[in-house]
Amino acid sequence: MQTLPPAMNLYDLLAERGFVAQSTDAAIRERFAKPVTAYIGFDPTADSLHVGSLVPIMGLYWLQQCGHRPLVLVGGATALVGDPSGKTEARKMLSKEDVARNAQAIAGQIGRIVRFDDSATGAKLLNNADWLADLSWIELLREVGPCFSVNRMLTMDSVKGRMENGGITFLEFNYMVMQAYDFWHLGATHGCTVQMGGQDQWGNIVMGIDLGRRKADQDLAGLTFPLVTKADGGKFGKSEKGNIWLSAERTPVYDFFQFWRNVGDADVKKFLGFFTTLPMSEVEALTAGGGAALNHAKEVLAYEVTRNLHGQAAADSARESAQKAFGAAHDVTGDAIPHGPLAAAELAPGLGLIALVVKAGLATSNGEAKRLIQGGGVSLHDEKITDEKRVVTTDDVKDGRLVVRAGKKRMFRFDVA
Repeated sequence: MQTLPPAMNLYDLLAERGFVAQSTDAAIRERFAKPVTAYIGFDPTADSLHVGSLVPIMGLYWLQQCGHRPLVLVGGATALVGDPSGKTEARKMLSKEDVARNAQAIAGQIGRIVRFDDSATGAKLLNNADWLADLSWIELLREVGPCFSVNRMLTMDSVKGRMENGGITFLEFNYMVMQAYDFWHLGATHGCTVQMGGQDQWGNIVMGIDLGRRKADQDLAGLTFPLVTKADGGKFGKSEKGNIWLSAERTPVYDFFQFWRNVGDADVKKFLGFFTTLPMSEVEALTAGGGAALNHAKEVLAYEVTRNLHGQAAADSARESAQKAFGAAHDVTGDAIPHGPLAAAELAPGLGLIALVVKAGLATSNGEAKRLIQGGGVSLHDEKITDEKRVVTTDDVKDGRLVVRAGKKRMFRFDVA
């Protein structure tokens, strides 16, 4: 990863790489002229983060590289309530056991990029259940209730959006209070003066700054990152098969690599700035031309992001497998290629191609598979198939394999035995 000069100002670096959306402090840059402690929160609502979380994770990485101390806050308590920010309906309620298990899993994922140790810039992992879970309702009301204006809370986008879509529960309404309490608590106990997060967290951050000022005259500030979208308007972090997760168990490394390898041309430069540690001068050079040069830039993007998250060996394997699978030789024998077993007995009477495409995970339903085939998007080995009634038998097996492709970018290998 990139090594920075000690004097590099964090704000300048983040602005150069496209990270800055809003800040609550006109003098935010001056704050980073000396070491600060800053935090970002992650709600453990699943046992893995997805690639959308890489923006704040990279924000923590750069914070650390510029000589500051990151606090990684896992929302063990707030996840039991659910953040309404950016949501049109209430989140599914999780048990305490689920939240604790998820918190451990995502902490390990963040630790692949952010360094946790006891040095001056070493990240520290915290869980807000440690100070929120045992607070009584009356205690919390008396301690922070007078510091909040309901009228002002109703003006926040995270609340207004829900009010306009059927209303917000009292449970979720209290999420803002809990997150504000976190900021005040971290300021009082860890000297934390800056909260960072996605743009949808703006209202929660502002309320935390107000609480810290009212309760303890704390001088707090906030910085938000843009919510990443694709140039075509599509939701970032999703592929044809669903979310792209940081967990290799949820999204295999090869699929993770291919997600980045296949981003749109218009997104390459932005994503290199967000998700790699390459100097921006190198990013500019990589994306200066189109055609083959831009295609190479996508390969660099895929390799760098995969290496940073999953390690060099996994990135090397994914790149090699992709080059073989989509090169002239079409070698699909590597373990990194998405694959799975298929009993020869299933092919003896014949298995419909539609069912095979769904079984391969290249479509989520028979209807989607049928449309894909009719549109000329499915190949068996290297032969395009447009007949949705095509039946696959043992005669289609080559060297013990069935290779199903969807377009030029996705594939699955069945190992038939």
